[in-house]
Amino acid sequence: MIDIRLRLARSGFDLDLALSLPGQGVTALVGASGCGKTSLLRALAGLERAAGRVALGDTVWQDDATGTFVPAHRRAVGYVVQESALFPHLDVAGNLRYAFARRARRQPARAMANALAPVIDLLGIAALLPRRVAALSGGERQRVAIARALATQPELLLLDEPLAALDDARKAEILPYLERLQRSLALPMVYVTHAISEAARLAEHLVLLDAGRVLASGPLSELLSRPDLPLSRFDEAGVVIDARVLAHDPGYALSRIGFAGAALWLGQTAAPIGQAVRARVLARDVSVARQMPQASSVLNLLPVTLHSLHTEGATVLLRLAVGQPEPAAPPAWLLARITRKSADALALRAGDALFAQIKGVALM
Repeated sequence: MIDIRLRLARSGFDLDLALSLPGQGVTALVGASGCGKTSLLRALAGLERAAGRVALGDTVWQDDATGTFVPAHRRAVGYVVQESALFPHLDVAGNLRYAFARRARRQPARAMANALAPVIDLLGIAALLPRRVAALSGGERQRVAIARALATQPELLLLDEPLAALDDARKAEILPYLERLQRSLALPMVYVTHAISEAARLAEHLVLLDAGRVLASGPLSELLSRPDLPLSRFDEAGVVIDARVLAHDPGYALSRIGFAGAALWLGQTAAPIGQAVRARVLARDVSVARQMPQASSVLNLLPVTLHSLHTEGATVLLRLAVGQPEPAAPPAWLLARITRKSADALALRAGDALFAQIKGVALM
């Protein structure tokens, strides 16, 4: 685990938090601008002198109680920011060699090449190695920046809105590579983002910050499904479902995934049958019915139990438990946003047995 207990006082702003984060996988930090996300990352890297304690497992980087403070240059941290900050006078290979040499001095060239090969492969940058930074696209620069951070052989990778400066096309280009990192590296990553879609795609753990304090911290799937948190008020409110591919229907360009004793049709995925996948279902794409609809164009009809209702002006947010989970396993959740008129017409109450309707086209 990563143990973080930090306090930082500034004019008009106080960072005061205690966190235990997973020792591998991606933790997403989400919150409004100015809530302390970047300050937290800088304190973890040793670039900001906050008070408190920072430890990765048995490795203590800071503990004010014992007078311990490891400076930034001695912390095994990779740091990626919005702008790639690559050395313009070096080609891509030179940028990687420089980063590697900082952590592994006096290594022979062959050892360096062997150590960098997995990173180059993961991020698909082999063809870019001889190119100058000025000749790279924004997405290519960020892939190289991430590779350079990994070339330092870090024990913790910090990413501060690495896609914020990219347009949608470049984001779509780089996200699959970030997913490969998430699947392939047994390395904790802390990922700052304003985009819930990025967190939903990459993270397993989610931390919500508000004015320098921890509003909530826990598994991504659990926090996204909680109607009491600010995320539920956004237009992009929804849940993440961890599932496995059950079948493909190439004739209709669809795939079927299974989870918690239920299944969904969605746009065809390249993942083979049996592979773990993640689906995001937005609350605005879910409706409910009291009886199983007949002759409907909606592909996905799931039996659910209404857990709770939360009125938000003219709309109501429903939290729905899907199917029958395994004993001792947490339920799979859906959120549905409907009008108050619809909720009243159906006379909805907690505990009602309903059917959730999700268009397959909404999951393309």
